[in-house]
Amino acid sequence: MRLHHVGIAVEDLEEAKARYGLLGFGVVAEGEVASQGVRVALLRGEGETLLELLAPLGQDTPVGRFLVKRGPGLHHLAFATSRIEEELARLKGVGARLIDEVPRPGFGGHRVAFLHPGFGLGVLWELVETEGA
Repeated sequence: MRLHHVGIAVEDLEEAKARYGLLGFGVVAEGEVASQGVRVALLRGEGETLLELLAPLGQDTPVGRFLVKRGPGLHHLAFATSRIEEELARLKGVGARLIDEVPRPGFGGHRVAFLHPGFGLGVLWELVETEGA
């Protein structure tokens, strides 16, 4: 697998886009994942470096609760795979604690699945299904 993107929880999406813009990151996609209660801006830097900025649509959403508990900052690391079901089964087989037993719809039409931060050494892991990962 390769690193697909770094997810960052933010309170103000516009401010965050401007701040990362100072480092040369530009918005390549923006939208909402209503099922997760989040607004998303995907930013690309040099080469294939991607940042996913996450702003909650309300406090009673996963990212909203994260911000209340921990404040803005690193939310997750996302890893690309072309076979998400196989990877979930493999990781479960080695003791990974899955948040998602089956993939769910994610931003940009990707299928995604999350693994518990306890397995990720304190970091939430996301698997992102992409072609040719």
